[in-house]
Parts: sequence; C-alpha cells; structure tokens
Amino acid sequence: MRNGGSVILSETPETYGAEHLLTRRAVSREVGEKLVGLMRWWEDYTKRENAEMNANPSPGNKAGGLTTILEKSLGAMAKAGSTNLVDVVQYAEEVKARGFVFMDTPGYDPVSATGQVAGGANLVCFTTGRGSVFGCKPAPSIKLATNSTMFRHIEDDMDVNCGTILDGDDSVQECGQRIFDLILRVASGEATKSEAFDFGAAEFAPWVLGATM
Repeated sequence: MRNGGSVILSETPETYGAEHLLTRRAVSREVGEKLVGLMRWWEDYTKRENAEMNANPSPGNKAGGLTTILEKSLGAMAKAGSTNLVDVVQYAEEVKARGFVFMDTPGYDPVSATGQVAGGANLVCFTTGRGSVFGCKPAPSIKLATNSTMFRHIEDDMDVNCGTILDGDDSVQECGQRIFDLILRVASGEATKSEAFDFGAAEFAPWVLGATM
C-alpha cells in the first residue's frame, strides 16, 4: 500500500468472529460499520439457507488442527497486514480507493477471486496449505505455499515457499519481500507457474444464487 497500490482482502465468512481486528483499523466509523453490516447480512443469509456461520471450517481445516471458526478467522486476519482499512465494497464492485480494501465474497476461492478480478484486481496472491490447484485467468495467480512439505510435493505449481518462516530460514519480513519482488516481476510480464501451464481458463466462477460459503 505504501507504494500507491490497492490490496483487496475477501472471503467474509473467513473473517467472521475476528472482524473487530479490522474495524479498529477503519479510517472512519462509516467504513467500520460497513464491515459489521456484512457480518449481519451473512448471519441472515446462512440462516435462510439452513446453515450457520460457526460451522464453516472445512474437513481440511479440521484435519490441520482447527476447531472453531474463530481460529480460522484469526488466521485469515494474519493476511490483512497492519495498514488502515480504507473501504468496504460489495461483491465485484469496482475498487476505487488506494490502500487496503475489504470486498464481500464467499469463502469459496474461485468465486472470491472472480469477484476481486471483476472489481479491478489485476493480480491474485493465493495462499494454500493443502495444495489447492488454482490459476484464475485472466489475472495472473501467484501461488503461496504455507508449508515446505506441501511446496516440495507440488513445486511445479507453487510460486513461493512461505514455509521457510516456520523452518527458521526466513523472517516474515524477508519472505514478504520475496513475495513483493515477485509481484513486481509478474506485473512486469514474468509468467507465474499457473500461466506457464496455461491453467485457469475454466475458473471464472461468479457468485450464484443459493448457498455459497
């Protein structure tokens, strides 16, 4: 953000229960209340669809050790950085503000990324701990592996191994710099591994009617 760009964080169900960590960083009361309003809408939405927000951790999340939605949301908040929240926008709404923006989307990755790209994102940084295969045309998708074991298993599809932090080989700041440097190279034309595979053309997935978490 300090370099003049915009960053979009999404997946509203993934932040449920930890939204206070974002509202305290909102640039105004209005922006903070927009985020709280999204949470209330999602509570009503899931209730109408005979679901509930508190039961969102996936089988993979649970296998990884998560027990509650709050634990999952706190992990998602770690991706939100530390700068001010400058705006909250609806799904696929054009992002006009410079800085950190939250977009309302489901937690399902292809639907979330489709909304971000429709809103103006021209590059996606996609974190995965279990090896989700994701390409997301037309925007380049940088795949960030959260652990070294998974990175080694599918290195041909992962762009950055962030597991070096847990391994003790990198600090958070050093790994972040590697990601930022790659973002600049990809924005300048370097192909991501997904692009090199020509993968992701079938991943346009808008938010359809019905229950999409």
